[in-house]
Amino acid sequence: MDKSLNKLTIREASEKLKNGEITSVELTRACLEHAGNFNPEINAFISFLEKEAMKMAEESDKRRKDGKVLSEIDGVPIAIKDNMAMAGTITTAGSKILENFKSPYDATVISKLKNAGAVIIGKTNMDEFAMGSSTETSAFGPTRNPWDPERVPGGSSGGSAAAVASNMTIAALGSDTGGSIRQPASFCGIVGFKPTYGTVSRYGLFAMASSLDQIGPMTKTAEDAETLYKIISGYDEKDSTSVNPKPEIRNPKQILNSDLQNISAQGRPASGWKIGIPKEYFSEGLDPKVKKVIEDSIETIKKLGVEVKEISLPNSKYALACYYIIMFVEVSSNLARYDGIKYGFSAKDTENLIDVYIKSRSEAFGKEAKRRILLGTYTSSAGYVDQYYNKAQKVRAIIKKGFDEAFNEVDFILGPVSPTTAFKIGEKTTDPLQMYLSDIYTIAVNLAGLPAISIPAGLSDKLPVGLHIIGPQLSDFNILNLSKSFAKAHPWHSGVRNELPGAPIS
Repeated sequence: MDKSLNKLTIREASEKLKNGEITSVELTRACLEHAGNFNPEINAFISFLEKEAMKMAEESDKRRKDGKVLSEIDGVPIAIKDNMAMAGTITTAGSKILENFKSPYDATVISKLKNAGAVIIGKTNMDEFAMGSSTETSAFGPTRNPWDPERVPGGSSGGSAAAVASNMTIAALGSDTGGSIRQPASFCGIVGFKPTYGTVSRYGLFAMASSLDQIGPMTKTAEDAETLYKIISGYDEKDSTSVNPKPEIRNPKQILNSDLQNISAQGRPASGWKIGIPKEYFSEGLDPKVKKVIEDSIETIKKLGVEVKEISLPNSKYALACYYIIMFVEVSSNLARYDGIKYGFSAKDTENLIDVYIKSRSEAFGKEAKRRILLGTYTSSAGYVDQYYNKAQKVRAIIKKGFDEAFNEVDFILGPVSPTTAFKIGEKTTDPLQMYLSDIYTIAVNLAGLPAISIPAGLSDKLPVGLHIIGPQLSDFNILNLSKSFAKAHPWHSGVRNELPGAPIS
């Protein structure tokens, strides 16, 4: 068996499976063996589903033999962030309070992956209930960055990012509440796509902040992100916030074919696209070396024939405070269900019902979860709800309006994903505010419900830097189209990554 099969992309794996060069069993075994060797060092996975995965792979090979292939990802190994319900498997959300919880049902995205024939190989590590920017708050220990194991992979989807970057899986799913797909994608040198809010069902996603959470693909290429997005997106009656991801056609020149399945066939963006560069994203706080990588990437995009202009998002300075107030309140509400009675961890040696509540939550929630529950309860309490939460919702509307006005002038907004490259493990855990600032460029996207992607743009001091591409609501395929065009023009995406100094375990 070729042990390098784990390095394949979705497209490459799909072609080899189609041509009979490999089997799903061989591909799945290659990923599992590689993960078994290196996961003890990286800690990208909380659990492996080896028995289930091999059965899925065998079934895929049988379908292929019978000429009944289900999709492009039939037989392709995919990893899942451990906050998505999968029937019969332990789903922990990175928390002690759910360390033995076995899900009785499948999340919609899991059902869609199964219906497409994907091979689900395991559940990836994450910050507890997605609360963090470094995957250090997990009850199962921190994940390490494959580019430098002394550094964080980002968070909260750090396990998925590290698993893809180190070729333990062909692709993965993550969730993004304020940058939790895009920031770890940037830190680990992969593609992370956060779709328009509502285009991917949240049914079965263990909620942190319901009005902000969104599931999305984490892949080796923009082309793979598009493939996986097509599989998992679509209206779901089980999710009251679900929408149909019909593409927004702002200008007929932008898209040659508006059919959902055929969009983005064009290799280059059509003429007429305009890109905005917010001056606020390049001010104080941005690492000069990261800034240089992003500026070089913008020059690459200019060569594609698009127009680039400076714009202003003056209300972006309010996004951080606005986001954390709203998110804290929604965390407080969503985590109230974990009370030691309904399911999950229940404290022993308790005297009464109130004692069960207090001891179960005190013993099983980590420090960051407790901090956010307390702050959310405070800011939504009588006497403070108008001062904090209601005011934050008004600011949220202003921030969204600012994006709407910008998108009247331009088709995309470009900038950095994070102000720095991956920081060292333990560097920011004692200063929550510094940790929160890691998401300063990504959180406004979630407040406005916009689609955005992080795509590798180069290195700074041998560590990856991601380019952030933001679009208006329902412009998901436009973003993916531009990302694919950028990838064709940028040396990183022509196989150079694995030859770079410090390249991750392969």
